[in-house]
Amino acid sequence: MSTQSREEASGRMPARFTVAERDAWTGLLRTHAIMVRRMEEMFRTRHQLMYGEFEVLLRLSRAPNGRMRISDLATASLLTSSGMSRLVDRLQRAGLVARERAPEDARGANATLTPAGQERLSAAAVSDNTFVREVFLSLYTQSELEQMGRFWARFLECAAPQGEQASPGRPTDSDRQ
Repeated sequence: MSTQSREEASGRMPARFTVAERDAWTGLLRTHAIMVRRMEEMFRTRHQLMYGEFEVLLRLSRAPNGRMRISDLATASLLTSSGMSRLVDRLQRAGLVARERAPEDARGANATLTPAGQERLSAAAVSDNTFVREVFLSLYTQSELEQMGRFWARFLECAAPQGEQASPGRPTDSDRQ
């Protein structure tokens, strides 16, 4: 039978996860939660940034001319358009981004990385790389990291929304080198 179990095909309650399935899934969820929590703390204490703010600065730094539509920033993140707009407002008040009307659409707005934002990002990116290497990457061999990269690539090829991988300013593996 394909990926559908007999229980699912018959309309009954799906079978419970196997131990391996449970460990893989809950391991991913717990690892993500721990890493995000620890990264939030690191960015807050070292750089007076929230992790989401760092991600926006990073996306802008990778975008052409350091500029992206706020709606595109929202699409590339887990935030709504209004949530991203509020985050950009905070970054603007801190002098890290400039907000301007989108020339191609008077209703839209762009966020542009400022020199102060680039400076803050540069310092935070060093901390990010060091933290990720020390807390996560150092636990695995080169071979395991390559295998893990293939696992994530396979998932993203199958499950990522259309165009998500290619969205402008989206952090990639090479961005964290």
